[in-house]
Amino acid sequence: MRADRPDGMPPLHLPRHTRLLLFCAFLLLVAAVVADLVTGPGTTLSPVLAVAPVLAGATTRSARVPLAAGGLAVLAVGLLETTNTELPTEVHVTALITVLAATLASAANVVLVAARERELFQVRTVAEAAQRALLRPPPERIGPLRVAVRYVAAAAEARIGGDLYAVVETRFGVRILLGDVQGHGLPAVETAADVLGVFREAARTEPDPGRLAQRLDAALTARPDTDRFATALLLDVPPDRGPVRVVNCGHPPPLLRRSGRVSELEPPFPAPPLGLLGLTDDQYPTRHFDPEPGDLLLLHTDGVTEARGAGGVFYPLEERLPGLPAGSPADLLDALLADVGEWVGAVGLTDDAALLAIRWEP
Repeated sequence: MRADRPDGMPPLHLPRHTRLLLFCAFLLLVAAVVADLVTGPGTTLSPVLAVAPVLAGATTRSARVPLAAGGLAVLAVGLLETTNTELPTEVHVTALITVLAATLASAANVVLVAARERELFQVRTVAEAAQRALLRPPPERIGPLRVAVRYVAAAAEARIGGDLYAVVETRFGVRILLGDVQGHGLPAVETAADVLGVFREAARTEPDPGRLAQRLDAALTARPDTDRFATALLLDVPPDRGPVRVVNCGHPPPLLRRSGRVSELEPPFPAPPLGLLGLTDDQYPTRHFDPEPGDLLLLHTDGVTEARGAGGVFYPLEERLPGLPAGSPADLLDALLADVGEWVGAVGLTDDAALLAIRWEP
């Protein structure tokens, strides 16, 4: 069943099992009316007609539908009254009042639900605009690179959270950032916005990716809420196909798929997340690797690897990645998200997930 939605909202879609349950309920209602007609004038089932506007209200977001169903139910009550002549008038009046009350309550509920859905739709629209402004989609092709990103919010009402990514072309090459801010809600979004702002400015002026990470760390440390931190990966892809520099700030290591095999690009030694470097008096180490044509590098946040399936088992990303399609990075990410969705089932993701895939073209 589907019905038009107000204010340009998408149509109402009911799951198949929900449609089946409603259809069975309507059949039971019809059966009750037929039984009332054949059982004689001394009994009545007319009060069950109060269910009609309630069932109609479940299929629509227009108050006219339960009102119309209620009107038909009132006519049916009148019809049954003419056949059940041996019953007291109070019984028929009670049935009529019950149907009218259920009709008005169902119509009021439809109006309330529709208003809340319009409000949620507006919030989601604003969130999507904020996401486009904050997390700008990178071009599909940058020099020898093909790039794709995906962002999936765990909350149904959200479109953006603390996960972040950015791809910036500079005179030093392509600078890539993917990170995950600690916490949730608006404070995490504000922190992500600060990190992205500093990265987009510093990526064009700071030649060394390790010092670039230090600038991001200093920006987080200078925030009023100094207890907030962010894990991050920074990639420095030179324009001449030279070695790629990777800086890992306490983040899950990227996965390199080469010739059907997958391996982690572990940092030389563990480093703290952004915002916590001052606790170690250390620097962020840089790892180098030489890309080959056809190599694919996958950056991800822990919303993917911590997605739980049956029995609470985490999604084994490194094991599943080799079996996913070897097409474009966009195809790979779509297949990966579909695979994660099948893994978690109806439970869904418990944390936001950001994915960024890079492939070196011949």
